[in-house]
Amino acid sequence: MAMDAERRQAELIAQFSAQAAALSSAPQLAALVLEATSHPALFAFSELLTLPALSKLAGTQYASSLDLLRLFAYGTLKDYKSNSGSLPALLPDQVRKLKQLSVLTLAESTKILPYDQLMQELDVSNVRELEDFLINECMYSGIVRGKLDQLRRCFEVQFAAGRDLTPDQLNNMIETLSDWLGTSDSLLHQIQEKIKWADTMSEVNKKHQKEFEDRVEEAKKSIKADIDLRGHDDFLSESGGIMDFEEDRVRPKRRRQPPA
Repeated sequence: MAMDAERRQAELIAQFSAQAAALSSAPQLAALVLEATSHPALFAFSELLTLPALSKLAGTQYASSLDLLRLFAYGTLKDYKSNSGSLPALLPDQVRKLKQLSVLTLAESTKILPYDQLMQELDVSNVRELEDFLINECMYSGIVRGKLDQLRRCFEVQFAAGRDLTPDQLNNMIETLSDWLGTSDSLLHQIQEKIKWADTMSEVNKKHQKEFEDRVEEAKKSIKADIDLRGHDDFLSESGGIMDFEEDRVRPKRRRQPPA
């Protein structure tokens, strides 16, 4: 589901980028911003901000449309209300979109969103209206998943789609990833050294084992040779005794001379 949503976002960004590249007048580009910020399935706008075509709005009477696009990329409904005097009036679809984006922003900092905070941020007057919005406009659209806890009067966020990163946030993320990469490289080097040491110890152990086995084999050979030698000597000794006994049997005996 998440992959489908990301793919849909990429398709919409590509679609609006192609449209912007084909436009040249400021009114047409301002109308494109209005269409993009009203689209029910588009929630990422930072890539549109980088389009060379939209930069043409800067310095014109439609520059506020570019500011509005920037607000949809990084801001909330509360931010709009604080700067409404310098921004175009919002259509109902844009108001709903900005409320959805506000929920995503709140979910970035905490996963337990009190009803009172949500009603204030979304300019909602009662709990029923708030819960209907969270169910119909947030959970059904797939940008968040969670549980409505009426007893505790809060929304427990289980999943929330990510918003565009501001330049400062992007720099912080790059720095964090760089630190993580450095730590990972150091850890990998330590692991490689441990593996090298283990391989060396394994070779040493194999050498000692071979030397031990060779000594055992030599000892076995020495013992076997000693046993064979002792057996041979015993055999010769016993054979000599038999031969002497046989010789005594066949040797003629002397007759005793009678006494004179």
